[in-house]
Amino acid sequence: MEIRSKRSSLSGDILIPASKSHTIRAVAFASVADGKSVLKNPLVSDDSESALNASMEMGAEIKRGTDWIIKGIGGPPGAHCKHINVGNSGTSLRIFTALCALGKYPVRFDGDRSIRKRPMTPLLSALEMLGVKIVESNEGKCPFTIQGPVRGGSTIVNGISSQFLTSLLIACPLAPEATEIRVENLHEKPYVEMTIDWLRRMGIRFEQDGLDWFKIDGNQQYKAFERVIPGDFSSAAFSLSAAAITNSEILIRGLDFSDHQGDKEVFGFFEKMGLNLKHTGEGILVRSDRLKGIDIDLNNTPDALPAMAVAGCVAEGITRLLNVPQARFKECDRIAACAKELRKMGATVEELEDGLIIHQSKLKGTRVHGYDDHRMVMALSVAGLTADGETIVDTAGSIGVTYPTFIEDMQNIGADMQLTQSGEK
Repeated sequence: MEIRSKRSSLSGDILIPASKSHTIRAVAFASVADGKSVLKNPLVSDDSESALNASMEMGAEIKRGTDWIIKGIGGPPGAHCKHINVGNSGTSLRIFTALCALGKYPVRFDGDRSIRKRPMTPLLSALEMLGVKIVESNEGKCPFTIQGPVRGGSTIVNGISSQFLTSLLIACPLAPEATEIRVENLHEKPYVEMTIDWLRRMGIRFEQDGLDWFKIDGNQQYKAFERVIPGDFSSAAFSLSAAAITNSEILIRGLDFSDHQGDKEVFGFFEKMGLNLKHTGEGILVRSDRLKGIDIDLNNTPDALPAMAVAGCVAEGITRLLNVPQARFKECDRIAACAKELRKMGATVEELEDGLIIHQSKLKGTRVHGYDDHRMVMALSVAGLTADGETIVDTAGSIGVTYPTFIEDMQNIGADMQLTQSGEK
């Protein structure tokens, strides 16, 4: 599949879909909880499907509709849980690996070609310190097989991806003994704070020293819950970027700025670049006249890199996207991918070890590669809205990972954007 986009002027309102990060956490908690949990407004996407599949493999019963009702297994998985395929979902891979490590039976994890490139060594090493056996491992990547149980104790985890710590925080309350976790090199801190907020909502007992040390009481239990899943700030970054680069005014609905999602910082980034933001009772009114380049630390918001890189191409002067080395270990190396594809469109981009330097550039439409990476595909198709000619982005089917309605939503606010079969005109 391909997305074809052309220069556009936008107007109207857009409703942001539910958060992938919250949806997958909710599925995970519900899977091991005692009783029936109700997830309201969950994200329906490929990644959330992967989480649901993992949940069912563990033994949870799921009823889908407008809401999802999940009857949890009330603790660790049993012998029936033998193999989990997480598709393209890195979040599901990390969280369900730790949950399955609570059980005493071997479980094999695998996923698609992209998942097989995603590092797992920091989590597997941390689990080994807690007594888990790594029965099979592909150099610290999928496919691998683990065999628990986690009993508690002391461990150290490298936080190059916050998901490694998040998975331990979710799993360890169910261990029979207390667990002490020391954290090194933590990135993406707001995602850990999101997990901590979930633990508090679930009544879990733990101590912490900042985000560097945790002690979690063992032999706890998750109770069934009901929660409305908040809108996804990381998905909102694309409509925000689209409005900014096309000098348009749109209303963005469905976001809760009291939520712990780190990507809400993107609104602040754009405001510093010159975007006018007005909070109303209906949502955030966004109006753009002229953008200016600034320096942006993206360590807390690595998923925003592709959208911010596109905005940097339009901003006056120079935009520096910095301190985001973990962006090289997402669905693709997003630092290298942004530099390569935006250069194809005429942008002047310098690649750093941990980011990008982007000069104001006049973009031209051309054929670009999406790397089967949903955020790369959406960002490049947004870039086409301000480029001369037509921009064609391949591997467009990947948008189903987090934002299946992206094209329809963009069309509804005036974007000249079409989804076609590869080679169609």
